[in-house]
Amino acid sequence: MKPGGTPGLPGTLFVSSLNVELSIFDVLPRKLRDLKKAYYNSRKETAIVSTGSATDVTIRENSIDYIFTDPPFGSNLMYSELNYLWESWLKVFTNNEPEAIVNKFQNKELFDYQNLMERAFKEYYRILKPGRWITVEFSNSQASVWNVIQEAIQQAGFVIANVSALDKKQGSFKAVTTTTAVKQDLVISAYKPKKEHIEKISNNKNTPESAWIFVTQHLEQLPIFFGNKGEAEIIPERTPRILFDRMVAYHVRNGLQVPLSSAEFQMGVSQRFPMRDGMVFLESQVAEYDKKRTLISEFTQLSLFVSDENSAIEWIRQQLMNKPQTRQELHPEFMKQIQHIAKHEELPELDDLLEQNFLRYDGEEPVPNQILTYLRRNYKDLRGLDPTDPKVIEKAMHRWYVPDPNKQSDLEKLREKALLREFNQYKDELEGNKKKLRTFRTEAIRAGFKNAYKEKDFETIVKVGDRIPEKVIQEDDKLFMYYENAKIRLGL
Repeated sequence: MKPGGTPGLPGTLFVSSLNVELSIFDVLPRKLRDLKKAYYNSRKETAIVSTGSATDVTIRENSIDYIFTDPPFGSNLMYSELNYLWESWLKVFTNNEPEAIVNKFQNKELFDYQNLMERAFKEYYRILKPGRWITVEFSNSQASVWNVIQEAIQQAGFVIANVSALDKKQGSFKAVTTTTAVKQDLVISAYKPKKEHIEKISNNKNTPESAWIFVTQHLEQLPIFFGNKGEAEIIPERTPRILFDRMVAYHVRNGLQVPLSSAEFQMGVSQRFPMRDGMVFLESQVAEYDKKRTLISEFTQLSLFVSDENSAIEWIRQQLMNKPQTRQELHPEFMKQIQHIAKHEELPELDDLLEQNFLRYDGEEPVPNQILTYLRRNYKDLRGLDPTDPKVIEKAMHRWYVPDPNKQSDLEKLREKALLREFNQYKDELEGNKKKLRTFRTEAIRAGFKNAYKEKDFETIVKVGDRIPEKVIQEDDKLFMYYENAKIRLGL
């Protein structure tokens, strides 16, 4: 019992090693107040309380305005087992066969958990009105469980629009006492696409237009501005790379051909939509963003944990957006960041990552605007000088910078070709033997899976996927998506 606080252990399912005997004269008045309040509210408004399985909800379709769900968190809590003491006393026991948990003693693997979660989200999708939202509160430190819950949400038909942290202030018993427990829950916000958008995409399948229809309706759903107290945040869902991933995921999960390559998407998105601070907007949203943007002085950088090639590229992108710099300036900090690279990951050298994804200024043309803006902001003697001025050129020499979308698309094409060559080498290496790939370049596997899916070569995806450590597939959302959907297409 906390000093001055309410006695007891609210919100726990176990018997504590420290027990406090509560006075019925303290508990009863509080419970009566709760009952009185519930009764009063039930007379004012229509409310239904029921128990049952989320995989079979007795509510008509397209009838619910909003859903908030707090599903089981994989193997974090064994609900029915923790309830055993109370059930023994009541002589009523839970049928835990359909319980959505990961539990080796009940022979429930991650796949069983995913199946039940997917069935539940399909029910949520059925009863939610088109264009309305579902909020999923979730907490788990394992990437494999996190990917499974996201896959279940999207496989049901929802489109994820935002993932953010929820600070509940009061931590759970486990969060307070265990160093490995997640201290904050994550909140996944997703929406059910409107019927007219689904039909429009379907009517334009196998054409680039289906991609742009998706992007337009997705941008409509996203927040326009995040920020306060003079600071603003980049909205990840509005960046071209994340938009491309969402577009690909939607098409794959709906059995549609992915209509654009990454390079084509990068070029098209800059031609069709206004860009601000590396984010994509609709024409109708730009004025509101620009107005709010004038009130802030700086952006809060996204916090990145570098664990593979993709996150390393994004980390470099952040550094160069903030400060175009030379390889020598970038290298020491880069070496610090890559200490936690996954064991299976073959990470290219910094020079290769820079060459394949960014541009270096070598003085053959006027100083690019991104470098020029940085120099003018940070060097007083360069302000007002022309981009062809020798002093400006000298200061800009050998600095790496983020290319504009047109040049970015050319880099993407070259990079994709290199990745596919590497993927084909892995295929040849595995041909005629049963060995597994122990170390590999994950980006090459992703590119190979994406290309094989486009060619409807689902067999290659499954064959290579079976030779990659299962944990890698489960913990990588893109590999997991292609692998699971390829198995579905092959009836496995």
